[in-house]
Amino acid sequence: METAVPRFAVNCSLLFTELPLLQRPAAARTAGFEAVEFWWPFDSALPGDAEVDAFERAILEAGVQLTGLNFAAGDMPGGDRGLVSWPQRSLEFRDNLAVTLGIGERLGCRAFNALYGNRVEGVAPQAQDELAAENLALAATAAGSFGATVLVEPVSGAEHYPLLTAADAIAVIDRVVAESGVTSIGLLADLYHLTVNGDDVSKAITTYADRIAHVQIADAPGRNEPGTGTIPIGQHLGELAEAGYDGWIGLEYKPSGPTADSFGWLTDRESS
Repeated sequence: METAVPRFAVNCSLLFTELPLLQRPAAARTAGFEAVEFWWPFDSALPGDAEVDAFERAILEAGVQLTGLNFAAGDMPGGDRGLVSWPQRSLEFRDNLAVTLGIGERLGCRAFNALYGNRVEGVAPQAQDELAAENLALAATAAGSFGATVLVEPVSGAEHYPLLTAADAIAVIDRVVAESGVTSIGLLADLYHLTVNGDDVSKAITTYADRIAHVQIADAPGRNEPGTGTIPIGQHLGELAEAGYDGWIGLEYKPSGPTADSFGWLTDRESS
């Protein structure tokens, strides 16, 4: 059986940040990439029509495919990591669903990352988890209506974020499926986050291969481009291919220099 050749998408929320956001899709295309992904690209969970139109136009005019988009996740630089399990902002998340999924449906995006959210003082974890299951079911039902998938991601570097391993995320996914019957929900396997959190990445790939709906990569330490750290990214990509994963690989790293100079590892990979 032939293994799949990786398809790489540029995360334009971390790469090409030397350019204004709306210029980044075109820069990715100029660098030779056919696909891009973004965190939530607006300051508000409910941007105006003009902002949405400008974002969509930047993608279309660049001639790239949008392969991943985050739902609104709060103030990420300030430490927020999603609204899904946050009672005080649950309505904001639900209002954001239509906007995010509308952008995705129009642009052909089929993967939407729903960051789970930090634990909140004064709220029982069980209550947050119940709310998260409800919100994820709503999101997955809406996404599934046009063949898309909601992603659940383990994250590192956030003290109060409860999903650290692939098993943590799978437990959430299993709960959503069991309680709601939706199937349009899967694991976002970010090899950087899993490694930093001490997960056994090779085992996670083998164990959850059929649950992995999207993959992102960066090296560690540093979260820079592959080859700058110690993660055996080539090995893991091979394991994913052997397991049958043929989806997009998001390049979600912080370039150690100018973005255009951070793709040498791809040239080395192709020539090896």
